[in-house]
Amino acid sequence: MRPTREELAAAADRLLPDVIAPGLDVLFVGINPGLWSAATGWHFARPGNRFWPALHRGGFTPRLMHPSEQDELPGYGLGITNMVARASARADELTAVELVAGAALLGEKVARYRPRWVAVVGVTAYRIGFARPKATFGEQPEPLAGARVWVLPNPSGLNAHFTPVSLGAAFAELREASTVR
Repeated sequence: MRPTREELAAAADRLLPDVIAPGLDVLFVGINPGLWSAATGWHFARPGNRFWPALHRGGFTPRLMHPSEQDELPGYGLGITNMVARASARADELTAVELVAGAALLGEKVARYRPRWVAVVGVTAYRIGFARPKATFGEQPEPLAGARVWVLPNPSGLNAHFTPVSLGAAFAELREASTVR
């Protein structure tokens, strides 16, 4: 499904339901839904987004999944939510206040659903939302509501610092850590 310009404009500020279940191995946390995702109803749906290829390259799924198959993720012990619920054209349209409020709501969600790991895909959003200005990629020293926390690179096509291969490797590091009980 390729949304029209009108459908994308109408998707601004639309909310996207979480893909979540109790006791997941890893809950992936996007920054916020893009307009493409809000228009389709699928997380990380924009064709240039590299989340789904990185998820597969990292060993979380046995094959490359399409965003429309997102509801299969809990069967693999995986879920998706966002720090900020509202959709926007770009993550940099969000305010620090929204990210801090989103981090607090994420903590409540993690306490309710109890995933083992929370993987935030976007170090800048993590730094701002959780007041950790020096945070780097990888495992974080502070848990969130009992879950271990990992920060991954943002898989957006706008993040040119990471190639599909290096994104896959970053996801694989989390996969390896998450399989150790």
